[in-house]
Amino acid sequence: MPSLCRDCLTQFDAARRCPACGSPRVTAHAELWDLSIAHMDCDAFYASVEKRDNPELRNKPVIIGGGRRGVVSTACYIARIKGVRSAMPMFQALKLCPEAVVVRGRMEVYAQVSRQIRAMMEDLTPAIEPLSLDEAFLDLTGTARLHGAPPAVLLAGLVKRMQVELGITGSIGLSHNKFLAKLASDLDKPRGFSVIGEAETLDFLRDKPVRMIWGIGAAGQASLDKVGIRTFADLRRWDRTDLHARFGTMGDRLWHLARGEDSRRVARDRAVKSISNETTFNDDIADPDLLDGHIWRLAEKVSDRAKAKGLAGRVVTLKLKRGDFKLLTRRVSLPDGTQIADRIYRTARALFDQTDHPKPYRLIGVGLSELIPAEAADREGNLLDPQEARRIEAERATDAIRKRFGEDAILRGRALR
Repeated sequence: MPSLCRDCLTQFDAARRCPACGSPRVTAHAELWDLSIAHMDCDAFYASVEKRDNPELRNKPVIIGGGRRGVVSTACYIARIKGVRSAMPMFQALKLCPEAVVVRGRMEVYAQVSRQIRAMMEDLTPAIEPLSLDEAFLDLTGTARLHGAPPAVLLAGLVKRMQVELGITGSIGLSHNKFLAKLASDLDKPRGFSVIGEAETLDFLRDKPVRMIWGIGAAGQASLDKVGIRTFADLRRWDRTDLHARFGTMGDRLWHLARGEDSRRVARDRAVKSISNETTFNDDIADPDLLDGHIWRLAEKVSDRAKAKGLAGRVVTLKLKRGDFKLLTRRVSLPDGTQIADRIYRTARALFDQTDHPKPYRLIGVGLSELIPAEAADREGNLLDPQEARRIEAERATDAIRKRFGEDAILRGRALR
């Protein structure tokens, strides 16, 4: 049985422990050297970065998110034992785990670590399909000759390198297609390495719940429950035409996935379609001055992300959610596009001023869409605002100072509201 030590990367025949280093972290599978489609998922990524940067948090339950009115971005495994989950309302998470340390997310730091992980992946293969900052598909077909080792060894080396150089752990799923690779990566977290081979695919899936299919949420599961489909075995009993008649194009996809079939290729890059940021308040806010401060801070965050990606946007969007949960969205197109915080702020603030405000708000968000290269933006002067060019020049100078001396080197007065 082909076997691999995930600690020292020794390849050997099946054994409970590595014959070279004695580690019990051994992965063994009949198809271990033949499979090349993988999914790498960092373990509680945001929380892991915070624990790495603050050792005092290492043995404490950590939740990444906003105040009591916000939601959980992610939680470490200590908090997950108590039932805390991503997207859970913060007040509910703190009821389940009142001793948790709540940390506000630092997206710029997570993005930097993500780029470092991406560079490590690029050393193995150009066929990388990121799904988010902390997970990606990799296709290592044909890389064994280049690197002198099968994909399984390269992947074990990747997560080992992530831990040694970045202090971040990850889990690997290895299979013969994307669907099964993603399923596999969730089987043994954290620090897992799971394999689903072609020969075992049907047996592996048979009794698994269909909710394991990526993209089937509560509503999808309820629709399947109504017709008695709870496991992959239930799904296989349906004729393909009947599934299509009942669920449309999704029915065709379900028919293939029930048999472990997925013909999607690992797509190297998917274009970013929008950049946005939003915040949920602890208490509903009606004060225009306080809301103005939030609009500015959100515009700055969107601007920072756009600048980091070398992008600009032609459309600025303002998102408002009232205390009664009614959602309002306002947007406007710019003639040349922008990545400048001042322009994003002033455009979003104008949208806010054009909106009636009968009730206070619980959430506000700012976004950019219809993205273009930064070089094509912020070129046209504003005849109605002759000072705009000076503000843009001042912002560029501010960016240079912050890059050299830190993000807090210069603060705008409105950011303190």
